[in-house]
Amino acid sequence: MSNGALKTSPVHDRHVALGAKMADFGGWEMPIEYPGGGVVREHTVVRTSVGIFDVSHLGKASVRGPGARELVNRCLANDLGRIEPGKAQYTLCCNDTGGVVDDLIAYLRADDDVFLIPNAANTAAVVELLAAAAPDDVEVRDLHEDFGVLAVQGSKSDEVLTALGLPAGHEYMSFVDAQWEGVPVTVCRTGYTGERGYEVVAPWEATARLWDALLTAAEPYAGLPCGLGSRDTLRTEMGYALHGHELTPEITPVQARVGWAVGWKKEQFWGKEALEKEKAQGPRRVSWGLLATGRGIPRAACEVRSGGEVVGVVTSGTFSPTLKQGIALALLAPTVAAGDQVVVDVRGREVPAEVTRPPFVEVDVREG
Repeated sequence: MSNGALKTSPVHDRHVALGAKMADFGGWEMPIEYPGGGVVREHTVVRTSVGIFDVSHLGKASVRGPGARELVNRCLANDLGRIEPGKAQYTLCCNDTGGVVDDLIAYLRADDDVFLIPNAANTAAVVELLAAAAPDDVEVRDLHEDFGVLAVQGSKSDEVLTALGLPAGHEYMSFVDAQWEGVPVTVCRTGYTGERGYEVVAPWEATARLWDALLTAAEPYAGLPCGLGSRDTLRTEMGYALHGHELTPEITPVQARVGWAVGWKKEQFWGKEALEKEKAQGPRRVSWGLLATGRGIPRAACEVRSGGEVVGVVTSGTFSPTLKQGIALALLAPTVAAGDQVVVDVRGREVPAEVTRPPFVEVDVREG
């Protein structure tokens, strides 16, 4: 399933037929936006109704065998002991210095069965690390191209799933294994937009057919296919971290404000010693939101200044379709506080901005 050097999703032909603008995401050729309004229109439909995303570039892996949960729990940062089978958990794969190799979702099916969804470019590394740590009776398998993943996001997502006879309405961060037209699927109430929504994991060969059905079911609600461009603007409005930007092997959970995904009371996990030390001493930089108060859009790698001094760097920046102004996430010095006025160097032009705590928009992904 490759197009030159890039892999393609099981829905690739559909994207091409729709005229999608395509780009490289973690080694996968994926849609950025579709004709007829692009990122802003797709962003808005998710905030107001429902959008369908192909996120099959995301990784998939299984950890199975006696003690599978125990293996994942002693390696990854979050505490898998906090949840029950049928629940999903956001967690982190850290290195010895506390940096983040990847952030991922763990689906706990049973003590001997954990399903993982890492990021596209990091799947092989996560699988390799877990396999090296696994006892002989626990198997870690890379299932990247065995399954597709489609995200149904927005206030009408329940109606779309229900129209196809798929489960909906379950608790946030929980999943249900079901059948759709004789095909086994997993519907998890997760997403990356801040809106109520679900991610549906389906066998690779059935994903395109499910995509077609979801788009048809979304039509009564003026739902649209959405590209990864709007997925990025939606997650930035929420202040959600993106690996490679807010999280990297050099940026720790403490710096990125995702320490809530660390099981601090656990006896062990990768990077524990370094992270505990950093937490006790205080991080040398911390993630904040920036709301542009002047004309201009902050972009990743732009310097942030205060009083003529460099105080940090933008990790993600975009135009907010909801607020109609520039927003950004940035790693800033610990001396910076909410409400401070700073400037962002955007190609030699100073764009004034206010330091704030995300999210930039008010939604309630956990509602209902």
